[in-house]
Amino acid sequence: MKKLILVLLVALNVVFADDMALLQSECSNKNALSCSDLAFKYYEKQDYQKAAEFYKKACDGESVDGCYNLGVLYNQGQSVRQDFKKAAELYSKACDSGEAKGCYNLGLLYDQGQGVRQDFKKAAKLYSKACDSGDAGGCSNLGVSYVKGQGVRQDFKKAKEYFGKACDMGVQIGCDNYKILNK
Repeated sequence: MKKLILVLLVALNVVFADDMALLQSECSNKNALSCSDLAFKYYEKQDYQKAAEFYKKACDGESVDGCYNLGVLYNQGQSVRQDFKKAAELYSKACDSGEAKGCYNLGLLYDQGQGVRQDFKKAAKLYSKACDSGDAGGCSNLGVSYVKGQGVRQDFKKAKEYFGKACDMGVQIGCDNYKILNK
C-alpha cells in the first residue's frame, strides 16, 4: 500500500512539473492566460516572488485576472513592497475590464483613502458597479454607504435592498444588517 501511495505521489509531481513547463512555455510565447495560471500555481506554492513576476506578465498581456491578482499582492505587500497607489492602478485596470472584485477592492481603497485621495462618492460608485456585476461585498458595502450617508444620500430603504442582495449572495453580514434594518 505504501508503495502505491509513493508511486502516485511521484506521478502527480511529474504531471505537476509537466504542467508547469507547458505553462512556462506558453507564457514565454505571450499567452497571458498561461502566465496568469502559472502565477496562480506559484501563489499556491507560496512562492509569491514568482507569482508576482508572472502576474505582471499576465497583466502586461491584458489578462484581467493577472492585473487584479497583482493588485492584491501590492495591496498586501506579498513579495513586493506594499504600494496602495500601485494596487489602485491595477484594480482600476481590472475594474475597467469588467472584473467585479477589482471594482470592490478599488472601492475599499477610496473608502479608506489608501493610495488614493479618500472619496466616499467614488467608493459608492465602485461598490455599485461591483454589486451590479455580482460581487456580494460590493452590495454589502454599498448598503453601509447608504446607512452612513457616505458618498450617497442616506437612505435606509436602499441600504436594506443592498443588504438583502448581499444576503441572497451568501454574505452573512448582509443578512445581519438586513435583519437590523427590518426591526
